[in-house]
Amino acid sequence: MTDINASGTQAGEAGFGDYVALLKPRVMSLVVFTAAVGLLLAPGALHPVEALAAIVFIALGAGASGALNMWWDADIDRVMRRTARRPVPSGRVEAGEALGLGMALSGIAVVMLWLATNAVAAGLLAFTIFFYAVVYSMWLKRATPQNIVIGGAAGAFPPLVGWAAVTGGVALEPLLMFGLIFMWTPPHFWALALFMKDDYHNARVPMLTVTHGRKATRRAILVYTALLVPVAVGLGFTSVGGPVYLASAVVLNAAFLRGAWAIWARDEATAEADKYLVEKKFFRLSLWYLFAHFGALLVQAAANPWIGG
Repeated sequence: MTDINASGTQAGEAGFGDYVALLKPRVMSLVVFTAAVGLLLAPGALHPVEALAAIVFIALGAGASGALNMWWDADIDRVMRRTARRPVPSGRVEAGEALGLGMALSGIAVVMLWLATNAVAAGLLAFTIFFYAVVYSMWLKRATPQNIVIGGAAGAFPPLVGWAAVTGGVALEPLLMFGLIFMWTPPHFWALALFMKDDYHNARVPMLTVTHGRKATRRAILVYTALLVPVAVGLGFTSVGGPVYLASAVVLNAAFLRGAWAIWARDEATAEADKYLVEKKFFRLSLWYLFAHFGALLVQAAANPWIGG
């Protein structure tokens, strides 16, 4: 049986899938993959059971961040078409349940990662959760158009956590992996904002499209993409890089830079006429851009014994 909650949306009994959705599984998949790459490429090795446990607890930490974000952002999620059907704003899951789940998973993830690996990895995971839930969600997102620029650090920490789980520290290689994700985040989200501007405007979220306009956003996408390219390519000249990764990075970043240029070069009349196809194409490219880079790092590591790397 369903009823109507205070927000005017239809509420019903939550199913297992609703609680899974609270953990933002799409975001979690990227977190798990990039953390796993950091862990696998780090010098040294964990016992396979410890390595699997580390990935599981990093995934739980990512899910905890997602639940806390959905708890805090339920009011603005409710007025955005893209997020209105999420479990909390739709009324299927109570806000208090999301908060409780997020807090519980945070504690479990951090403590268990500490026990499975080391304090540095656990500390980085704890800071990642705090940064996403508090610094980004509670503060930056609603306070400044630089929200996604600074807040992008939250999604960039997983390779550092994975690397630290093995080594107990950080190094240039995971820092460049961090930089790759950090610099990718603004163009990725600004491309989305270009064809979802009304959502952010209605929710009063100061995304760059809302505060500075579409022209400034297009220019910022090009600038950040240009800054991203040397970070992505530069990773190929470290101990985890090589010819396979470098070739992949050059092709990927040429395509990404070309897409950013196409967005910058167009005008609003063109954008309205073709329903923002250029922005959507760039956004789709950005969705697999990171997976392709980190996948290339794994392929490079597998190829090294054969090419003398």
